[in-house]
Amino acid sequence: MLYFDHAATSFPKPVAVGEAMQRAVVEFGANPGRGGHQLSQKAADIVEKARTKVASLFGAPSSKHIWFYPNATYALNQAILGFPFNEKDEVVTTHFEHNSVLRPLHHVKNQYDLTICSAGGKTGAKTAQEVISFMTNKTSLVVINHASNVTGEIIPLEGIAKRAKEVNAVLLVDASQTAGIVNIELVRDGIDMIACPGHKGLLGPQGTGILAVKDDYQLKPLTHGGTGHFSELPYQPEQWPERYEAGTLNTPGLAGLIEGINELESIGGLQVIYEHENKLLHYFTERLNKIQAVTLFGSEKSTNKVAVLSFTIAGISSQEVAIILDQHYQIAVRSGLHCAPKLHEWYGTLSEGLIRVSFGPYTTMKDVEQLAMAIEEIAEAF
Repeated sequence: MLYFDHAATSFPKPVAVGEAMQRAVVEFGANPGRGGHQLSQKAADIVEKARTKVASLFGAPSSKHIWFYPNATYALNQAILGFPFNEKDEVVTTHFEHNSVLRPLHHVKNQYDLTICSAGGKTGAKTAQEVISFMTNKTSLVVINHASNVTGEIIPLEGIAKRAKEVNAVLLVDASQTAGIVNIELVRDGIDMIACPGHKGLLGPQGTGILAVKDDYQLKPLTHGGTGHFSELPYQPEQWPERYEAGTLNTPGLAGLIEGINELESIGGLQVIYEHENKLLHYFTERLNKIQAVTLFGSEKSTNKVAVLSFTIAGISSQEVAIILDQHYQIAVRSGLHCAPKLHEWYGTLSEGLIRVSFGPYTTMKDVEQLAMAIEEIAEAF
């Protein structure tokens, strides 16, 4: 099976990821921070090692500024639903957003005024310009999808971060498609919060998510319960990270996440990975541009994008294309709305959706050539 669904989750995982997870279960499967015995301490050491690893990756002030969750969706919910909105606050976001942002924002829509920037949905640069223009002194929170999971468009953050600081707004970046591919840091880039999964570009296992924060934004914790420390208190403790991590953490998952990030480093780092995937994207885009029946969505250029591309083939539904690729060519892609309804609404593809392909660090040029030939054959048949 040729796998082109890395925007959903990376596959295959590095061998070391599974091995580390197995060791965590078999050799020291105790609760981290829930006891003074050796097994509990070993588990706690894994958690702290993971925090330190992620803190370094995102340029966080310390490991305490890294909070772990089951996925990026939970991390985004903590940032949005826990945000201390005041009356008449404004929130600015974009049409590129995933439902992991749109639905939490909708859930608390009575607490603020919402602006969703479209900028035609085509380029990240135009979207950034519109976000900047809509920020006012009433803007308290800006939520940005760093790269679209539909078109791969990267939204430049420098101007947004600068303007957010001017109006005293908090900048929350959904780095689900860029973490592990594009270098992004809290302090250096003027970002206040970064949310991402561990199972996509970071090459870790599913069941791992991250919220990295630069400062204290007085977030309200979404869950309340055991933390292993401050057990005498009737309320959630104020100390980090315990305040935002009630319950037992996924120690095997975090052990795997460590190895996933280690693999990024052994491959050569983020720039090497980005350049490799972008080269494949450029080649595939050129091949599809030569097929008359294919319509590409998003910017026509392959620059300023992560390796995600969505398209349609005239005369055949996106879902049918995905089924044919799966059953006849042993090729895995994603069809549908990709949990990004606002962007599909703008493109007019809500009823049929799009075919999405996405590449990873292990994808080869030979793999992409086989995919391109399959698309060409399907287009000719219809």
